[in-house]
Amino acid sequence: MRLPGRGGAGAPVDWLVVGLGNPGSRYAGSPHNVGFEVANLLAQRWGLPRAKTKFGGLLTEGRTGPGGPRVAVLLPQTYMNDAGRSVGPARGAYKLALERVLVVHDEIDLPFGDIRTRIGGGLAGHNGLKSLKAELGAADFARVRIGVGRPDSTDSGLVSAHVLGPFRESKAEVAELVEAAARATEAIVLGEREL
Repeated sequence: MRLPGRGGAGAPVDWLVVGLGNPGSRYAGSPHNVGFEVANLLAQRWGLPRAKTKFGGLLTEGRTGPGGPRVAVLLPQTYMNDAGRSVGPARGAYKLALERVLVVHDEIDLPFGDIRTRIGGGLAGHNGLKSLKAELGAADFARVRIGVGRPDSTDSGLVSAHVLGPFRESKAEVAELVEAAARATEAIVLGEREL
């Protein structure tokens, strides 16, 4: 799908990049927080100013580079299950078309290291995505799905421990995953990759 050139008529930014995760040191370095890590890496790469508290999250905005697209990068601080309460008001304030909200999130149904992009689709039991759909009115936002794998069990307690605990992979493998996801996200924002 080819996206329109701008975020919408009169939109102050071209993209709202949302990294999903949970606030607090307890969840830092967990698979569920990989969206935070990718969003932070991109904000740093693009030289965006220090994030401020706004829309129930940490928000920074600017350009990806001289003459590049205008972006806002949001890390909801509402906890994953209520991420929509942060993203909904941000999208409204920026007057963005839904497909210009780019959500970066963990995906247990993809093997570790797999990265897929798309607009819309199912929610796969992901509570952050469910919250976004509820607050945005539809699930037709853009996504970067980052494979973190799943345990060999359907037990909800084991699955929860898998995504909320530390990565089982090495720091180097996790850094490579974050970098690959950042490249995929940036390619969409720069118009180098279609969804």
